[in-house]
Amino acid sequence: MGFTATEPEPETTDHALMSAVAQGDPRVFEALVLRYQQTAWNVAYRFLADRHQAEDAVQDAFLRVYEASGRYRPEVPFSAYLYRIVVRRCIDVSRKRRSFSRGLFRARVSTSDARSPEQVLSDRERVERVRVAVGGLPDRQRMAVVLSYLEGLDTKHTAAAMETTPKAVERLLARARKALGRALKMHAANK
Repeated sequence: MGFTATEPEPETTDHALMSAVAQGDPRVFEALVLRYQQTAWNVAYRFLADRHQAEDAVQDAFLRVYEASGRYRPEVPFSAYLYRIVVRRCIDVSRKRRSFSRGLFRARVSTSDARSPEQVLSDRERVERVRVAVGGLPDRQRMAVVLSYLEGLDTKHTAAAMETTPKAVERLLARARKALGRALKMHAANK
C-alpha cells in the first residue's frame, strides 16, 4: 500500500490505516490525523471554547488513538471511536477547569448593506446570550448540544461518541433545550 503522510488515498479505509499503524507503520497515522484533525478540533473548540485547550485535547486524543491502535476494532467506525476519545478528553478538561470562556459559537452575523448596524448588534447580542446559556449547561448536556446541533451528528453517532444510548442523548438534548429556554427567558425578563 502506498500511503503518504501528505496525501492520504481517499479509497484507503480508516480501518486499513489503523491496521497499518498497529503493524508498526507510524507514518501512516499521519494520514488519519490529516483526515480527522479539523473535525476533532471543531468538537473540542466548540465544547471547551479555548483554542489552546482544544488543541491539547485533540493532540492527547490522537496520541491515545495511536497508542491503542492494536486494540481498535472495525465494528465501530473510526470517526465514532475518535469522537469518543475527544469527548472524554473534553469532559476531563472541563471538569478540571469548571469555568467557561468565550468562543462556543461564532457569531455568523452578516454586515451586508441590507442590515442596519442595530440589527447586526442585536444578532451578535442574541448569539452571545445563547453562547453563555449553552456554556452554563452541565458537561454531558453541552457535549450533546455540540455534537448534535453544531457538528450535525445524528442521534446514533452522538450516542456512540458519548458512549451512551440514543435514548439517553434524546433525554440530554431535551433537558438542554428546557434549560436553555429557561436561561434565555430569564435573560429577556432581566433586560
